[in-house]
Amino acid sequence: MPETRQIGIINFIQNNANCSSSEIHKEFEASISYATVKRILTQLLTEKFIISEGKGKGTRYYISPSYELLYSIDLNSYYEKEIDERQIKEEFNLEIFDLLGRVEILNETELEKLSDLQQKYTENISQLSEFEYRKELERLAIDLSWKSSQIEGNTYSLLETERLLKDKETAAGKTKEEAIMLLNHKDAIDFIVENPDYLIPLKVSKIEDIHSILIKELAVDKNLRKRRVGISGTNYRPLDNEFQIREALEAACKLVNKKENIFEKVFLILVLISYIQPFMDGNMRTARIVSNAILMNYKHCPISFRTIDSVDYKKAMLLFYEQNNLLRFKEIFINQFDFAVKTYF
Repeated sequence: MPETRQIGIINFIQNNANCSSSEIHKEFEASISYATVKRILTQLLTEKFIISEGKGKGTRYYISPSYELLYSIDLNSYYEKEIDERQIKEEFNLEIFDLLGRVEILNETELEKLSDLQQKYTENISQLSEFEYRKELERLAIDLSWKSSQIEGNTYSLLETERLLKDKETAAGKTKEEAIMLLNHKDAIDFIVENPDYLIPLKVSKIEDIHSILIKELAVDKNLRKRRVGISGTNYRPLDNEFQIREALEAACKLVNKKENIFEKVFLILVLISYIQPFMDGNMRTARIVSNAILMNYKHCPISFRTIDSVDYKKAMLLFYEQNNLLRFKEIFINQFDFAVKTYF
């Protein structure tokens, strides 16, 4: 996350494209040494906030296309402003797929951390019997069903969820719909466990199938929506044309299928289904299940999201809706993968 000096240099490069390190240092020489400028530039290159062309003294610096996606925003300050006071991208960004296709969302440090965690997961499960692995997977499935439902306003506790999913025992004082939501989550997870390659390659029809499992017996329309939908807490307006919605979801599938890195595939579909809002309801639930299906197909550790605060999750997602900024949600994704590897297997 950029510090004050880094932000100053980023702003200078943004206003002075094709600048050299000497030109940057001249702007800040009263407060920063040349060696420090070079160090900060190296950090910014690693974090993909800037890009460079040329070598040695001929090196020139530019703002990276990924900067808008990844620059630091103080969430507390951002959400101190009321909805109508925030300067946001109110319309769906039709150029988002091209932008995401041109940048690498995860930097080298993050990829190294995720790869190390994945290696640990692989080593851990190699020492488990099939029975032990299934038992851990069931524990994760219960946690995922609970947290994914809680994010959507479900009031079942984790213990009540466990009783419901294991013993079909409903909780007193809860609605029938809450129990159905949780049971549908478990059905969807069971489906991707038994059919790990079902969503590979990713297609709109297959995403619709997962959504259908998640909204079974709930008062939610199946298939892609045909009318406008609003999102609580934001003035962002998703696409409202059925044909554009389908095109956007097809573009998301194409983008994810082209990405080579598994973690980028998973992360992108997690945020893009939510951003597109292709269904009248159940979009984020669908995104969480589809992303886990991709992880499991490639024998990567699934994610339960158990320790994420629901409000923090929604705030990070709203930040992408309103600013197309992924930094906070990326932190959530990496932290939750870390938690899953260290907790379940």
